[in-house]
Amino acid sequence: METWTVRTDDGEGHLELHTIRPAARAPGGPGASGAAAAAQSQKLRGEGSGVVIVHGTLITDQLYRPFARKLVRLLGRPVHCYNRRGRAGSSPQPADYSAATEVADLATVLRETGASDVVAHSYGGFVALQTARNLPIRRMVTYDAAVSLSGNLNQRWRPELERSLAAGQLDDAWAHLVQGLETAGPVSRLPLGALRMLSILSARTNLGAEMRELLPTAVAEMRAVLAADAELTDFAAITTPTLMLSGGWSPAYFAETGRQLADAVPALSFALAPGQLHEGPIRPGNRLALRTARFLLGGTDAATPPPGSLAGSLAAGGMTGIAGRVPARWRPIGPGR
Repeated sequence: METWTVRTDDGEGHLELHTIRPAARAPGGPGASGAAAAAQSQKLRGEGSGVVIVHGTLITDQLYRPFARKLVRLLGRPVHCYNRRGRAGSSPQPADYSAATEVADLATVLRETGASDVVAHSYGGFVALQTARNLPIRRMVTYDAAVSLSGNLNQRWRPELERSLAAGQLDDAWAHLVQGLETAGPVSRLPLGALRMLSILSARTNLGAEMRELLPTAVAEMRAVLAADAELTDFAAITTPTLMLSGGWSPAYFAETGRQLADAVPALSFALAPGQLHEGPIRPGNRLALRTARFLLGGTDAATPPPGSLAGSLAAGGMTGIAGRVPARWRPIGPGR
């Protein structure tokens, strides 16, 4: 895995990127000098047909790297994960942070990597769809995209979240966030007192502690989603073939939004991913990666997979997966299905 940094177009910050490439094309090779490896790495950053993954809120890109590695093996293409502003090695969110900040940053990542496709989760799906309204992207897959249509997410916003955060009451803030968004499955329906206790317990883990630190970014991101509230007609300009997936066990409002958008915009299609929770892309398993790769390879504009690659088998109808057996029955996903 290669770690590198790009400057943001507003001149106010930078983004930390992690790139995973097919093994046969790893820059430099085992005997390359540091200078030669760096030069080849710089050259490869501009190659096309790669994929950019846009992560969700309250987490970093680290949790998506296993998913990215699966896509690399399936597609035979480089996959780039980047940390959005406010976390890890990227710059803090600017004072005037908005959806426009994220759109400009994703545009920068696409340009600097030369990638043509986007895969995005939750808040990342919101960023990807906003970007596709103004920027050409070859193909795109979103999972539980957090898009506000005609104010449908207003009820998800808890003012108590921001008040608790300002008072330094992080356990209360976490409880209000989980209860409002309902993204933690049945746990989201627990009383606030039980959620506070879960927050205290989870803070003892590395992931739980990191999520607490990222709570201020979640407030800014939720406000950005609500401020970008749109009507279906606002997405009519999207021409990027896009598969909007939603987990079968995710909160129902994600699927409802996906269905509405797919019914209104010809370039968008919607499908449920049975048995998947909201955090599907960061959980073990191959089904989402397989479904994502299948869509990215589909259509007459898909790049020809390298001979003998997993992607080649996939495009030809082969169903042997990354680890273990994959069901032989795999229904193709088309517009409106």
